[in-house]
Amino acid sequence: MTAPQRDLLQARELLLLPEVLLAGGPVRDHAVVVADGVFRAVGPAAELVEAHPELDPVHLDGHLLMPGFVDAHHHLTQSFGKALAFGEPSEIFRRIWVPLEQQLDPESAYVAAKLAALEALRGGFTTVAEAGTRARVDIGVVADAATDAGIRCVLGEVCFEPDDGERHLSRWDSAELVHPSLAIPIAEAAEHEVLHAVSRLCAEAGAVFQIHVNEHLASVERSLERHGRRPLEHLHDVGALGPQTLAAHATMLTPGELRLLADSGAAVSYNPVASGWKGNAVAPAALMAASGVRFGLGTDGTRGDGFRLTDAAELAQRLAFGLHNGDSSCGGGLTWLRHATAGGADAVGLGSVTGAVEAGRAADFLLVDLRVPELCPSWDLPWELVRLANRDQITAVVVAGRLRLWRGWPVDWDGRELLEEAAKTGREVVARAPLRKIHPLSTGCREEDA
Repeated sequence: MTAPQRDLLQARELLLLPEVLLAGGPVRDHAVVVADGVFRAVGPAAELVEAHPELDPVHLDGHLLMPGFVDAHHHLTQSFGKALAFGEPSEIFRRIWVPLEQQLDPESAYVAAKLAALEALRGGFTTVAEAGTRARVDIGVVADAATDAGIRCVLGEVCFEPDDGERHLSRWDSAELVHPSLAIPIAEAAEHEVLHAVSRLCAEAGAVFQIHVNEHLASVERSLERHGRRPLEHLHDVGALGPQTLAAHATMLTPGELRLLADSGAAVSYNPVASGWKGNAVAPAALMAASGVRFGLGTDGTRGDGFRLTDAAELAQRLAFGLHNGDSSCGGGLTWLRHATAGGADAVGLGSVTGAVEAGRAADFLLVDLRVPELCPSWDLPWELVRLANRDQITAVVVAGRLRLWRGWPVDWDGRELLEEAAKTGREVVARAPLRKIHPLSTGCREEDA
């Protein structure tokens, strides 16, 4: 695609003819009409061209048009930490994330969140679910950063007072890209009545209640000691588990807890990279799919690359479960693409808004270059996208019908200037934070080995 095509993509109305369209599965000779930020029509190319003579077709030869990825679990204000958490034992939020976020002021929190949003957009995410910051700033700072970057955001605010939650849920009525949500970091952080009230408030408002559940062995055992129930069981007992609930991680589940998820209609954010980098276990996502449990894929702020996330999702299932029972497919490529897009949108409460190339949905989509050695010759595009594709193939990222990124960089603000600011600000914040690492940096490990 050329610079003139880039300019064409910035029109208010578009008739796009990609080589391949990912709508459910991959189809050829199809087109989409985009107007006023939504898909107005999707169908056979010849029919749409005839129906819209007022629009000049934009031919996207060699490109796939697909829904943008949905990150079902992120922490936008943790971006300054990155490799400081590598190689650390579980529950690093106690030693790294909380101390780091509590050093953020409004200016540095904005930079951290915008940096994370830029990385997510570069990786093909058009929506992120922010799980709630511990920074002592107004949540509007995070909303501004996401909006200015151009990404759709399910904006979780940590809430222990229902009155505060009501204000947050009504605050964003006129915001195009911000969808409010309430969050409690972990079940043990709130009393029974608060868990129930906040979850119920979300249910009544049609919002998502975000909470980390059954992530680490230590938290499961603390819950058993305190309540005689595992965290997910405890949420059910206090009336906080329902279709509005988005349970982050859910890596350590009993068969009974899987049944609770399926029966309650609660959703899960399956975060496979987080399991590999800093977790105790892998969520049984393939079993969730077979059991009717709703779930999306989340990065947990680890690595903002949607294609590598789908690869990790399938690979983690294969290593954790498939090798033991001879399942060499683990759902197939299309399964993970669906849960990274439409399934993720459903899990974060935006199932009618985004996640699919369908008439009436928000025009949140990617243009992916198929003319690369990794996909030549092509035999099974969904599998190839999961196992072989990468973010460097993403030519364009469009959110709400607006071109946001072209070949990895913003079209209407200076991404490289943000990097310079983030490098300086991030080092200042980390220098102030009372972080406690268990292991040294990798350079220190080398020195010890020497």
